[in-house]
Amino acid sequence: MERATLGVFPLNPRLRHRFDALLEQVLAGLPEELRKLLDEVPVVVEDEPCEEVLDDVGVEEDDDLFGVHRGIPLTERSVEHSGTLPETITIYRRGILDAATDRRGRIHDDALRRQIRITVLHEIGHHFGLKEEDLRRLGYG
Repeated sequence: MERATLGVFPLNPRLRHRFDALLEQVLAGLPEELRKLLDEVPVVVEDEPCEEVLDDVGVEEDDDLFGVHRGIPLTERSVEHSGTLPETITIYRRGILDAATDRRGRIHDDALRRQIRITVLHEIGHHFGLKEEDLRRLGYG
């Protein structure tokens, strides 16, 4: 069964606002320990990844990438990393919206909220040093 996609058209302000409001709900609903973490690791929201990001992570289609963690995971940090760029978690609206779109082209808030939550937790998992295999095993892959 093929899923309807949002295509290459720009996201309209209403859809962006809806996405961002649901993202805020997801972030507010995280356990306190994870919310505190996000004070240190900012969450950035973009419509889609640039070509450089796609190349860096080895993804060909921008709607296949929902988010990316940039930085050194906690499990790999040492004093040698002093002065490196700060960590960020970037969430991509288009990929998440596409994944939450049903075959009739509708986006239901529950499906969108669920996909946002999975993506945020997936990227937080990378912050803690979890690899893709670990995240898939935990249901966040």
